[in-house]
Amino acid sequence: MSRLFGPLRQMGYVVPDVEAAMRHWVEVCGVGPWFYAERLPLTSFSYGGARYDDIHLSIGLANSGEMQIELIQQRSEHPSMAREFLLAHPKGGLQHWSSWPENYDELYQRALANGYQVGQEGDAPRGRCDADRPAHLPKSPVARKRSGRAQYDHERESEQKQPELHHVRPLTQ
Repeated sequence: MSRLFGPLRQMGYVVPDVEAAMRHWVEVCGVGPWFYAERLPLTSFSYGGARYDDIHLSIGLANSGEMQIELIQQRSEHPSMAREFLLAHPKGGLQHWSSWPENYDELYQRALANGYQVGQEGDAPRGRCDADRPAHLPKSPVARKRSGRAQYDHERESEQKQPELHHVRPLTQ
């Protein structure tokens, strides 16, 4: 558990091909089913303080026990932490970890007070999120999500009831 942000709930991987990555997780790791959004419905997005509301991110979500796996493919050329990561690691890899605090605003301020810098922020129907960079480890982002916990719990329970690995389901709002 993070002393600053609470329990880790998600590991986020930036990948060059989200469909191939979902297949890998199913066939090699035995993780699935996947919830997939070809275009994450962001209502706002900023990177480095500049707005890029038309960024195109595709994501896949699955659970392994209590841990959620997020796969992210950026399909647009907008600057973002995902694009920055993939340029440095063309094959992709683990880019962030996430907690889902109920007291998001308090922890947001605590992160800033502890030397974290906001790398990017976004709003979506599923909740607000940000990715911060620790000042002493600028290439190691930490992501936090807000108010999406109930939705993630619903998806985990749904996959436990119908655990077909090869099934890809639309991600609900």
